[in-house]
Amino acid sequence: MSADAESFGRLVREHQSRLRAFLRRLTRGDAALADDLAQETFLEAHRKLAQFEGRGSFVSWLFGIAWSRFLMERRRRKEEPLGEIEDTAFVDPRPAAETRLDVERGMARLSAEERAALTLCYALGYSHGEAAGILDMPLGTVKSHVLRGREKLKAMLEP
Repeated sequence: MSADAESFGRLVREHQSRLRAFLRRLTRGDAALADDLAQETFLEAHRKLAQFEGRGSFVSWLFGIAWSRFLMERRRRKEEPLGEIEDTAFVDPRPAAETRLDVERGMARLSAEERAALTLCYALGYSHGEAAGILDMPLGTVKSHVLRGREKLKAMLEP
């Protein structure tokens, strides 16, 4: 195995969990689709590694590829934003997970852009500016998605 292949394998191992978690959130919990998109993301990143210029972090570049792959898949499937999702789509037998389950259900009702912005900024700890770079959106747009998504979630979670 070449040094390049070993280095890239190390990068995959280091970032795959967070990337898959991000994609699962975007795919509304579809683990199989998220894993397929993660694999496609890593393959594309490997092919385009020479294009990475180091102007941002590698992980931000990687998440940008994942976002692009997600959008292409969504267009391919001609998915429309979901208004309501049946509760059976997110059954979790653990009673201690009720709050987390409510948040996941609420997140699934948000637009893909709102889910992505909230996940990057709150779950993964990226700044609004970093999220804007990953999503290839203007900073103000990302801030709007975060604000709208947070307000929608708050309204859904209030008793």
